Amino acid sequence: MSLREEALAFHEAFRGKIAVHSKVPCATSQDLSLAYTPGVAEPCREIEKNPDDVYRYTAKGNLVAVVTDGSAVLGLGDIGASASIPVMEGKAILFKNFAGIDAFPIAISSKDPEDIVKTVAMIEPIFGGINLEDISAPRCFEVEKRLKDALNIPVFHDDQHGTAVVALAALINALHLVGKDFQNLRVAVSGAGAAGVAVTSFLLSFGAEDVILCDSRGAIHKGRQDLNPFKEKIARITNPRNLTGTLKDAIRGADVFLGLSVAGILTQEMVRSMAEDPVVFALANPVPEIMPEQAEEAGARVVATGRSDYPNQVNNALGFPGIFRGALDVRASEINEPMKMAASRAIAGLVEDRTPQCIIPSPFDMRVVPAVAEAVARAAIESGVARMPLDPAEVRRGAEARIRRREDEEPSPFPSSLESGH
Repeated sequence: MSLREEALAFHEAFRGKIAVHSKVPCATSQDLSLAYTPGVAEPCREIEKNPDDVYRYTAKGNLVAVVTDGSAVLGLGDIGASASIPVMEGKAILFKNFAGIDAFPIAISSKDPEDIVKTVAMIEPIFGGINLEDISAPRCFEVEKRLKDALNIPVFHDDQHGTAVVALAALINALHLVGKDFQNLRVAVSGAGAAGVAVTSFLLSFGAEDVILCDSRGAIHKGRQDLNPFKEKIARITNPRNLTGTLKDAIRGADVFLGLSVAGILTQEMVRSMAEDPVVFALANPVPEIMPEQAEEAGARVVATGRSDYPNQVNNALGFPGIFRGALDVRASEINEPMKMAASRAIAGLVEDRTPQCIIPSPFDMRVVPAVAEAVARAAIESGVARMPLDPAEVRRGAEARIRRREDEEPSPFPSSLESGH
């Protein structure tokens, strides 16, 4: 079968990728009396008296909502809430399989930020965290900010911050290889959507000073008359030389190219115009801004993409499972900049022997989630947002135990109808 046929058969055979399974027995009258009536009234009364006991008696502390409006799905664009569900289910199983976190898709049939914010705020009692996914810019910025202001649980837009965390981790190691530091770096970023804006802001927070963000009309700079409020804000803190012109102008002399835009926008001529030992992160999917072999032929010292069939895949699965694991375990009220930076450093630190073909670990490296969870938990405690200051080493051990349990579980049988191609 082709990949398309196999993927359709796979989803049809399983009727989706997630299900709800009971953690408790339900086989006898005694089981029912404890799990449901009359026994269930007791935890209800305790939670009514002390709302924080919801974490003690329910699944809230390990349950994340994966929220979307289906307006910016993978490489598919605005396909709507229903069509986005396979992707959201996929995200849910990554949470479960990598970090032992239960996650449930919430697909909202409205692109009005007011509706999205109101819906998520109203379902907050059951969830310990909110993962925003595939909401188009610039609405995603407003939705995230308003939810972070309104809720007392972590709200994390993975398209923004997950990408930023993993890209920074890769860049930390790339710069070690080429002997450059963030303070003296020149960076050209292509793409001013959710990921591009977040990566740019994160680089500035980490110490980079000369970052130029380019959209489809060229360099974003102070004085451009066609900028929306979000781009106006980023113009005030980037492009210190107030350079104008196209991406071609912005990349001349740059040490790093970060592509979060469209296929084929970066040429070999542009790579050759960069500084010595250039670093090229061409992260557009499925086709990058420049193919790795072309970038290397033009002189790029280190190349990363978003693809799994090339070295140095910048994959968000390296970030969000461990970030949420750490945040949930210490009951953080938010995921802040110190927690995200700690995650980047933890991911980068797992690469012991850096080479141009190895600047970031694999998403299947079982060390990633425990290391990230521990680092995030420690940063949450140190920054004052942890409401249950568990020992970060205990957070790591808990994550490792979940991974061991997962490895011990037998894989679910593959439906015979799918094996035979029907």
